[in-house]
Order: sequence, then structure tokens, then C-alpha cells
Amino acid sequence: MADKTPKKPVNSGKKPASSATSKTSKATKPRQTNSAKAAPKKQSVAKPVAKKSAPKAPKTRKQKILTGLLWAGIGLVALSIVGIIVLAVMYSRTELPDPNEEFTTSTTQIYYRDGEQQMGSLAIQNRDPVDLSEVPEHTVNAMLAAEDRTFWTNSGISIPGMARAALRILGGGELQSGSTITQQYIKLMYLTDEQTLTRKLTELILAVKLNEERPKEEILEGYLNTIWFGRGAYGIQAAAQAYFGVDVQQLTIPQSAALAAILNSPGYFDPRYEGNQERFESRYLYVLDGMVSMGTLSPDYYKLYSNLLPTFPDLEFEETYGGPKGYLIKMVEAELLDVGFSESQIQGGGLVVTTTVDADMQAAMNETAADYMEQVADTRPDADISQLHMGMASVQVGTGEILALYGGPDFVSQQRNWATTARMTGSTFKPYAFIAGMRNGGFSLTSPLRGDAFTPPGDTSSVNNFGDVNYGIVDLRMAVQESINTAFVDLVSRTPNGPDATVKAAMDAGVPEGEGWDRHDRIALGMAEVSPLNQANGYATIASYGRQATTRIILEVRDASGQVLYTPDYPTKQTIEPEICSDLIYAMKSVVQGNGYANSIGHEAGAKSGTAGSQAAWWVGYTRQVSTAVMFVAGDDGIDDLTPYRPSGWGAFTGSSWPSRVWGDYMGKALAELPNEPFSPPSHVNGAGHEQDPLITPTPTPTPTPTPTPKPSPATPAPTGPATPGETATTEPPTTPGVTTVPSPSDGSTSEDHP
Repeated sequence: MADKTPKKPVNSGKKPASSATSKTSKATKPRQTNSAKAAPKKQSVAKPVAKKSAPKAPKTRKQKILTGLLWAGIGLVALSIVGIIVLAVMYSRTELPDPNEEFTTSTTQIYYRDGEQQMGSLAIQNRDPVDLSEVPEHTVNAMLAAEDRTFWTNSGISIPGMARAALRILGGGELQSGSTITQQYIKLMYLTDEQTLTRKLTELILAVKLNEERPKEEILEGYLNTIWFGRGAYGIQAAAQAYFGVDVQQLTIPQSAALAAILNSPGYFDPRYEGNQERFESRYLYVLDGMVSMGTLSPDYYKLYSNLLPTFPDLEFEETYGGPKGYLIKMVEAELLDVGFSESQIQGGGLVVTTTVDADMQAAMNETAADYMEQVADTRPDADISQLHMGMASVQVGTGEILALYGGPDFVSQQRNWATTARMTGSTFKPYAFIAGMRNGGFSLTSPLRGDAFTPPGDTSSVNNFGDVNYGIVDLRMAVQESINTAFVDLVSRTPNGPDATVKAAMDAGVPEGEGWDRHDRIALGMAEVSPLNQANGYATIASYGRQATTRIILEVRDASGQVLYTPDYPTKQTIEPEICSDLIYAMKSVVQGNGYANSIGHEAGAKSGTAGSQAAWWVGYTRQVSTAVMFVAGDDGIDDLTPYRPSGWGAFTGSSWPSRVWGDYMGKALAELPNEPFSPPSHVNGAGHEQDPLITPTPTPTPTPTPTPKPSPATPAPTGPATPGETATTEPPTTPGVTTVPSPSDGSTSEDHP
């Protein structure tokens, strides 16, 4: 019978009465089941012991970053709150000014180098306000596409534009202006171009206020009547007249897009100026593309107008640019832009600009040019004198300062500046081959050279001298004096890397590389194109014994209060060996001594004539103080035949004809008050040089029987591209004193030594 006596629970959950009675032997201790917890072991009672606190674990990199971000966020919030408070206070205290009271401009004054005689002034505001209703819708859309595509919906400021400006400041750059039309209008009407944070904040606040207080249409109308378009035009109506000769109501879509493209920076985008055409076309397409993206121009019309650039008629500028001074003023404007002045500062910032131009020299140059153009007209009454062009430039030796410049008789009627237009140089390029020969080929003044016609090694055609004259063996000095083509081709071909060395010499003189600078043995004959200004500067480097300077027309710029804002800093540098220059000067002095016009100025001088076929005629020369270049060309592009304008009794229009006369007459007047400063004697670089080297005698070339030179037909223009190495681009006559040949008017021959 089973024992029904109840068993004692294994673990009642109560504490045992004592440790002694609760102990059981190991053998009799019941096994703990899964359903009940094991009885806890008896804990002995002991005196509490104080525990040492464990050291804090160092923060991880992630924790540090998170902590830093937290504090940065707190700081940013605090700054934002402070900024909002500051902006709120500024907003409440800033009043929108009356534009009729505050919108004023100050005229920029331009002076000759004495700082007293005025050359001209800028920013006479040509403005003809119109109502917005008079402006065609497509014109408005073009302006918005160019300057502010969200104008109708934005709050008057551009958040992305502000962000870009802020990033630029944080990167150490200059503060940039806003970009909405409202901001531009605010800056034009009420503020200045000052690049400060205070001015920028004021602009933003005023833009928001204006946007809240005035209708968008009123803001846009004010903007279109205020903005500067260039060409003396303020506002859309004046711009329509200045660029296209029409009223604003008559502007077409392409004309509107063109004006919208130009207004961003007229001096940079106006296609009338050389170098701007490609930039203008790109900006024009940008405007049309913007109109498409805004939905104001269909893609079909985009295709049509993108290939239909508007025609800009030849319109007169304002009188500011009338006469020869217009070329000077335009050069002043361009240089001001180059050195960092803004369009608004130049056109209405009250600047006082002192130029490098000498008033007396400029007057002498203008007078001389006018006199000789009249003489040519009297001599050749059947020729179209309006198609004959003269470019002249005088540079101060040693500084590069432009003392006088003649780009044409009137900038209003002809905007091309012939003094800065590069054309073929003829024999005026030969001095650079002289430098290369002495520097790289070991030649000296007395080195023998070929003076007869010959065919250079590897060539297929012979090189000849002017009038097919043969001189026999000549030295380098005589080659310069007589401008002997064969001798200079021989010089270049015998100089190691002669063509490259000649180009380097020209560039060392400060002449920039241009069209026609092809590397071949005939490069000295003058197919290379250079402007009169750059050629005058290149010869000034020779006259200063190899010290190159940079040309410039600005001497100083001050603000209206007299504070100096800008003075140029163009250090000179020694680029050509002085000894080589002294030998070259010695040789070039003989050219002047052989020309009665050039030798009459009363100053020791060196010079070189140049005749590039019938396309260009030059005389470039210098004294110790002044270097002057004179160039004659014909035709709209300056590449037509000069022969119809030659002096009476001359078979051709050469450098020793009209150009030398102009140079001598002008230099005599320009230097009248200056002392005669002689040059140093020659250095005789390389001593004997090649004097003892035998010349390679080429196969004799028979001297052709002289035949009359046919008169080129004016209807057949001379080639416009660079001549190939097989052509002779330069025809230079002998200039030895006492060897003058005076042809009769009927024999057709030519000679630059005709008195």
C-alpha cells in the first residue's frame, strides 16, 4: 500500500529557519526540476566593502564627431536667430529711396598726359524712357531669358545666387553681386558698385521691399529704361536706335535677343568690336535657348533664329568718339576694363583718367596724316582716297607708353583702328632676322652674304631682289642698308633653326605672333603680320638696347575726390643682348642716312622701310626717345592694291615713298622740343664672324633683262593669304646714297629712292 504521508516540498520558496536545519547531504539532496528554480545558496553575512569606481572609457571618434556636430548645429541655430533678428531690424529701418532723387551719375573725364588738356568724357546718358506697354512682348521675354528667367515668380532676390556669393566669400574670393533684375535695378538706381557685405545686405533688403511695394511691371519698366547697353545708350529705346536705327516697337525677335545678349557686358559682347563676334554668337544662342525653356519661343522658331543673326547697320556713334580721338578713347575704355574697372565705373563712375598720350605729339600726328592724305588725293585725283588707310603709332622708348596714335580720320565713320590692325610687314621684319643671325649663327656686321639671286637648298624657285638687282657678295651691314632680300634669305638659312630663331627674336622684342608667321627661310621678307603699334614697340626695344616694355595708354586713374585708384606697373625686362642691338642700330642708321625725308628730323635715328608686294607699305624708325611706325594699306580690309595711290613719277607705292615722308615730317614736329641724344657706337659682336667662311657658290642665275613692271589692275586684288616659301613677298629697293635712279613716268620701273 503506498505511503500516503505527504512529502515535504523540495523548495517552498521560503527562507529556511537556519542554516543548520536547512542543510541536506549531497546524497539526499533532491534534483532541481525544470519547472522550479533551484533554492538559492545561503549567502554569508559579511561587512560591506567600498568598491572603487571604474575609469570612464575614452570617447570614440564617432562620438566626438557627433558631439561636434551637435554643438555646430546649436551654434548655427543661434547664429541664424541672431541673423534673423539683425535682418529684421535692418528691414524695419531701411526705407526705399526715391529713385528720382538718388539716381545720379558722374561723368568720367579723360586727359592727356599733362593732366590738364582734356581728351574726352564718358557717360553722357543717352536715355529715352518708354512705357512697358510700348516694348514688344518678345523683347521683354528676351531680356528675361538673358537676365532673370524667374522674374515673374521670384521674391526679388536669387537664393541660388546668394549661395554662390556666400561660397565665393568663404573660399576667399570677392563678393559677387546678385543676379535678379530687381537686384540689378536696385544697384543701378540706389547703390554703388562697392563690393562689401553691408552694401550687399542693403541691396537684398531693398530688393525684397521693392518687390513687395511695387508691381513687377513697374520694376521691369524701370530696369529697361535704366540699364546700360553700350554705345552711349541707356535704356531699351536708346539701344534700339544705337544698334539698329529703329524704335523699340519695331525690334524683331533676333534684334531683341541680340540686345539682351549684349547688355550683360557691352564691351565684351558688342560684335562691332574685334574679337567679340564669337562671344556674341554664343550669348545670342543662350538667350534664344532661355526663351524656349521659358515657353516664350517655340523650338521651330529657335531653329530659324539660331541661324539668322541680325544685321547691324553702320550707324553713327555719339560725338564723344568723333574724329581721330575716338580711337584713343576706345583704347582707354578697353584698358580700363582689362585692369579691373567695371562698365558702370567707366561710363559713369566719375573717374579722372590721365593717359600717356602727349597732346602736342598727337596734334602733330593728326595734322601730318591729314596733310599727306590730301597730298595723295591731289596727286592721284582718279583714285578713291576713301579706300586708302594710314595707321601710325608712337611709343616712348624704354617705357612702352603710347605717346600718339592715329587709327584713322574719324572713329564714327570707320571703327577699324588701323594703328592696331596687323598687316604684312615687308622688310621691316628683317631686323629680327639680324638679331637671330648674330645670336644663333655667329654672324657679324662684316659677315659675307649672297647678294645675287639664287635658289635656296631644297627650294624650287629663286629668291630675287627688288628690281632684279644683283649685288654680288655683301656684308650684313650693307644687307640692312640696301634691304637685300637674297642676303637675308641666306642669313636665315645659314642660322641654326633660323626661322624659329627669327620668330623668337621678334617676340623678344615684344611683337606678338600673328598671321603669316610661317617658319621658312623667307620669313625675314615680311609675310608675317604685325600692327603699327606693336611694330613701333618692337623697334623701341631695339632703341633701348634690348629692354622690352609693354605698351599702355593709361598713366593714372583717380576718383572724383582725387584718390589714386590705379597706376600701372609694367616692369621692363632685358630680352635681347645690348651688344647685338648696338650693332643693329648702327646698321639701321645707314637706312635713315640714305633717305632725305627721314634724315631731316634733326635727330640721330635708325629705321627700316618695308614693302609687302602691293598690299602694304611701311616706314618704322626710332630715336633714343621715340619709336614711330607708319603703315599704308588700301581697301575695306587693308589688302587691296596700293599702286593707284603711288607718288607721281614712282612705279610703285613703296615704303620709301609716302611712308618715309610722313614719318620724317611727323618726327620733325614731334621731336622739335627734345634734345638730340646720340646712340652708342657699334659693339662689333662676333668679331670677324663668318668673314673667313667660304660661301657655297650656287649655280649662277642669269640676271634677267629688265622689263617694264606692269601696272596691277585695281580690279584684281593682291593675294590675301600668306605667301608660300617659293614666293617673294617683299620688294625692296636699294637705298645707298648716291645710287639713286630716277625713272621716267613712262618706263614702268620702280625705285624707292626717288627724291
